Amino acid sequence: MALHSFHLTADWPGLRNDVGTIETANLHTQISIPPEMDGPGIGTNPDEMLLGAAATCYIITLAAMLERSKIDKGQLTMTSEGIVDITNGVITYKKIIHRPYLILQSDKDLALAHKLAQKAESSCMISRALKGNVEIELEAKIEVGSV
Repeated sequence: MALHSFHLTADWPGLRNDVGTIETANLHTQISIPPEMDGPGIGTNPDEMLLGAAATCYIITLAAMLERSKIDKGQLTMTSEGIVDITNGVITYKKIIHRPYLILQSDKDLALAHKLAQKAESSCMISRALKGNVEIELEAKIEVGSV
């Protein structure tokens, strides 16, 4: 078994509504509670970071699957939405919706591309880590055309 470690350093100088920082090998940013949760809204926050982790894992996994399958991709873009429930002071990350938009250069791989769009979600390590805790929904749009 090969293990790989990722490392993060966090600094939080104050109390709840202060601003901190996080740093990894390739990311350095401020963090705080978002304004929707009565925070200062400076930098990013855990909710956006979880959405970002899920979205980037999915789109990279799908791109790798398309490449391995030798599918001629014209364009791949995506929007994602994270839905958080705040009830009686309890905050729960309920759902992530990925909406990938894939343009293929020919229709010969249309069925396979639909299959891979679904498979990428279950293959992504972040999706697997969230399974059973956060619902992940996929609304893929795949078309044939030119970019």
